Amino acid sequence: MNELDQEAPLAERMRPRKLQDFVGQEHLVGPQGALTNMLNSKVLPSMILWGPPGVGKTTLAQIIADAFERDFYRLNAISSGVKDIREIIEKAEKSGFMGQFKKPIVFIDEIHRFNKSQQDSLLAAVEKGTICLIGATTENPSFEVISALLSRCQVYVLNALAKEDLEKVLNRAIEIDEWLKLKKPQIEEAEALMAFSGGDARKLLNYLEISVMAYGNQQPLVLNNENVKAAIQQSMPLYDKNGEMHYDIISAFIKSMRGSDPQAAVYWMARMLEGGEDPKFIARRMLVLASEDIGNANPNALLLATACFQAVDMIGLPEARIILSQTVTYLASSPKSNAAYMAINKASEIVKQTGNLPVPMHLRNAPTKLMKDLNYGDGYLYAHDYPNNFILQEFLPDAIAGKVFYDPGDNTREKEMRSFLALRWGKKYGY
Repeated sequence: MNELDQEAPLAERMRPRKLQDFVGQEHLVGPQGALTNMLNSKVLPSMILWGPPGVGKTTLAQIIADAFERDFYRLNAISSGVKDIREIIEKAEKSGFMGQFKKPIVFIDEIHRFNKSQQDSLLAAVEKGTICLIGATTENPSFEVISALLSRCQVYVLNALAKEDLEKVLNRAIEIDEWLKLKKPQIEEAEALMAFSGGDARKLLNYLEISVMAYGNQQPLVLNNENVKAAIQQSMPLYDKNGEMHYDIISAFIKSMRGSDPQAAVYWMARMLEGGEDPKFIARRMLVLASEDIGNANPNALLLATACFQAVDMIGLPEARIILSQTVTYLASSPKSNAAYMAINKASEIVKQTGNLPVPMHLRNAPTKLMKDLNYGDGYLYAHDYPNNFILQEFLPDAIAGKVFYDPGDNTREKEMRSFLALRWGKKYGY
């Protein structure tokens, strides 16, 4: 191990260099994994790697570059711009003119933080094959990557590491890292390391390193839950928007609103804002909560959350924090229902189980004479022609007739909805 390796953080020293050393993501790197097949086929598409921090997105990008023997340019969307992208594209084009062209890999970490014009600057080069783009993101690329660029990329989903994966990472570090071999740490209890890491291998190795440094003069060096927790808590920042505490604090924020505690919710939001979090990220999460956890118990919650997002986008900080505070306290103080969320989950599960059930004939569209002759739409009853704009008829496929997906919650607003549905459907849906 050279001097540079010794000075690098443990997480960097332990970064796998070959696919066979990679831990987790069997669906991608296993014998029949998508990335394994890609490497074997020698075909290199542009791609987006989507997953939480510390699961190997950067490592996979570097392994791919080494396997294909390509130049590797790494950019971070926070600190890089269009100028940096154009310089790399120009280098690639010059190599092509000189007849030595192997399209380089341009790895963009946190690509979701690039704005539209920055993403647009990549389009032509990706489309022409001048570069191979590998973007890494912790956010859903369907929302954060422009459609034109996304359509030119394969999307691979990486999952949070399981406990067994983290144990492999931990044991591998203790076995092969030269510095750890000198310190000889004995892991008496690993639960604290696992809990604080939250499925993030980089955090796991960082916390192992912090703990060994904190107690490194003790021999034997025994690490247990108590001393590991003490070492980690002393080193934890207020908030790290780039990954270390990002997911823990946003989780606490969401759960505080779901639990109807405006005091805790506004505290966790303040932690994020003081740490430099994008206010639109916070507003987006409140939009989701307004439907997932409040829903029809208070439909105004979604309206306010939508207005909040629009206002934050227009105004920006510091004034946007007032709008965020109004919205978070309103959402936390609203009645809760996850009935709409559960309804779509149940419906999706039935779709997966039953496949493409035929649409009942009376509900089919009949824009042509042939379709009418085939009885499309025959027997449909137009609700507005009947008292109270309702007439009893079947709207589900025969195979799942009577199946209940939406079960209104036990709150004032949804009790009214249940009564409305009960008057119309009687015992059919059990209201």
